[in-house]
Amino acid sequence: MQWNIPRIVIAATQSGGGKTTLVTGLLSALRARGLRVQSFKVGPDYIDLGYHQLASGRTGHNLDTWLVPEERLTEIFARECADADIAVIEGVMGLYDGGRRGVSSTAAIAKALDAPVLLVIDAKSVGASAAATALGFRVYDTAVNLAGVLLNRLGSETHEEMVRTAMEGVELRVYGALRRDAALALPERHLGLTPVEEHAAAATIATVGQRVETGLYLDAILELARSASSLSVAPPVRTDAVSSVRIGVARDEAFSFYYAASLAELEAHGAEIVTFSPLHDEALPDVDGIIIGGGFPEMFARQLAENTAMCASIRRAAEAGMPIYAECGGYMYLMNSLIDFDGAEHEMVGIFPARARMTEKLQMVGYVEAEQTVDTVLGAAGLVLHGHEFHFSVEEAEETSESVRPLRFTKLRNNAQYSAGHAYKNALGSYLHLHFAGCTEASEHFTEACRRWGR
Repeated sequence: MQWNIPRIVIAATQSGGGKTTLVTGLLSALRARGLRVQSFKVGPDYIDLGYHQLASGRTGHNLDTWLVPEERLTEIFARECADADIAVIEGVMGLYDGGRRGVSSTAAIAKALDAPVLLVIDAKSVGASAAATALGFRVYDTAVNLAGVLLNRLGSETHEEMVRTAMEGVELRVYGALRRDAALALPERHLGLTPVEEHAAAATIATVGQRVETGLYLDAILELARSASSLSVAPPVRTDAVSSVRIGVARDEAFSFYYAASLAELEAHGAEIVTFSPLHDEALPDVDGIIIGGGFPEMFARQLAENTAMCASIRRAAEAGMPIYAECGGYMYLMNSLIDFDGAEHEMVGIFPARARMTEKLQMVGYVEAEQTVDTVLGAAGLVLHGHEFHFSVEEAEETSESVRPLRFTKLRNNAQYSAGHAYKNALGSYLHLHFAGCTEASEHFTEACRRWGR
């Protein structure tokens, strides 16, 4: 199938160069023009897409070829763009950065989608050297269609003229520029940006959108996006099933890390997604299984601990054998306790014999391969899952005779291996983040486990 999808990739030279601010502003400005804008984020990051959604009014999606095979990724891309006027794709880190050997880098995704790229240049404290940097990025891989640059954090009109003149010397078109402005900064914390669920971001996004409207050449960017060639996409390999099982998904200020296409994969296998809040609800809804994703339980540990009714409800469900799948923050919540950044210990649900201790140092970031060493609610022993880890906490296990380590992780970066996670009856938890569209077997198995339990 051939799809004509106007599309543009916004990349950068490194992390912190202003990609998310510029992309959020671009989405807002294009939406203000009456365009239907579909956003995407390269890599596994969850938080940026919250800002995308506020700006565009549409749910954004991740593009990651480690988590999801390329053929499924392009299928998801085409499906979500079906009624959109343009797709705006935010890159990850620097243009050529990704996992080992550049897996799932912005450059790899741009080539897979045959999309033109605009490179964000953080011009703070740099002049003509910005052009040399951009030229190096263009010639590093000529298969990448690096069409031009966006200048960010310029200090003055003179500074802008200096950089623009240098870009003319290397024949790179400038598609717009923004000055340094603290009013355009998005709030951050230890995992990166602060989730939009926790603060009023709409006003900042509106301001960024106005600056982008006046600072970037939107007509030229639209023309560039429309120049992208037709995209060849394999037809979908599945059809949506009739809902026959209810799966509860924890979603509130503490737990918000979910891939929309991952939950859609569960729905395709017959699941009805029912959201609940470990922070605010007193009991689980009427469901046949639950998923507790990642987030920031450490920032809400006291409130989570004080909601003893919900903790007890989840413990009863686990004891009854309800299928439960927990990732990272959700895994921490199901441990015996959580020690926050101030050293205070808070009692958690108590399904898994461990406690999570927050640290000031990032403990793990990167792609991992996870092999199941025992049968779990995701599938049989030997099942291999692709996922990623990103956490500041360490797990202090309190091993018992009933403890089960259900997963063997292998770091993609250096092939280091270690046992991970816990399983108790039909509950499974670990620091792994996965995407169900990247492992249909796990999606089918979990949905069926919930269906059997609910009968």
